[in-house]
Amino acid sequence: MDFKYILSKTDHTLLKPGSTEKEILNLIQEGLEYKVASICIPPSFVHFAHQTSKDINICTVVGFPNGYNTTSTKLKETEQALKGGASEIDMVINIGALKDKKYKLVEDEIREIKDITHNNILKVIIETCLLTEEEKITMCKIISDAGVDYIKTSTGFSIAGATVSDIELFKKHVDSKVKIKAAGGIRTLEDAKMYLDLGCDRIGASSIVAAVKHIAGIW
Repeated sequence: MDFKYILSKTDHTLLKPGSTEKEILNLIQEGLEYKVASICIPPSFVHFAHQTSKDINICTVVGFPNGYNTTSTKLKETEQALKGGASEIDMVINIGALKDKKYKLVEDEIREIKDITHNNILKVIIETCLLTEEEKITMCKIISDAGVDYIKTSTGFSIAGATVSDIELFKKHVDSKVKIKAAGGIRTLEDAKMYLDLGCDRIGASSIVAAVKHIAGIW
């Protein structure tokens, strides 16, 4: 198993409500030492993290975790995050609008956020565990048409996370230019490897670095 490759595809994540500066500092140190793709942190810590280290790639969340913020709120969150030093945005779609079949509203919101991210990476979280298969396929089309960088399975804060069947559905229905991020419930190196082998380009997880730490002699 190529541990360094897995780490290079991992968004090392800390999004729990009680996160502290001390924990964010530790996340940064681990991220730098283990060469992860990014650290994924709450928006309120973005400026702090960027001031602490200019060498770590910072990802943060928008409209998190429920997605029902107004578009103007999500846009403001995105602007503040980018200004603070984030280079990757993981936004949650308006799930209720999708279920109401307000597809233009959902797509327009994604496009507006994509417009202000410019060359920064935008990942769109669709919270697969709350969607029907038809709704997942619809989101694959919307995200493909909107030209964003990634489709992401889950926030990790709902009733379930990534599944093999959802990744297979993404691979079948999303444009080849759109990358896939699996998140939610990915706790072991075996899980991470499985999702990467299925075709994911990123993994969102809080325990992959810890799993590597417990394996002697590979670093």
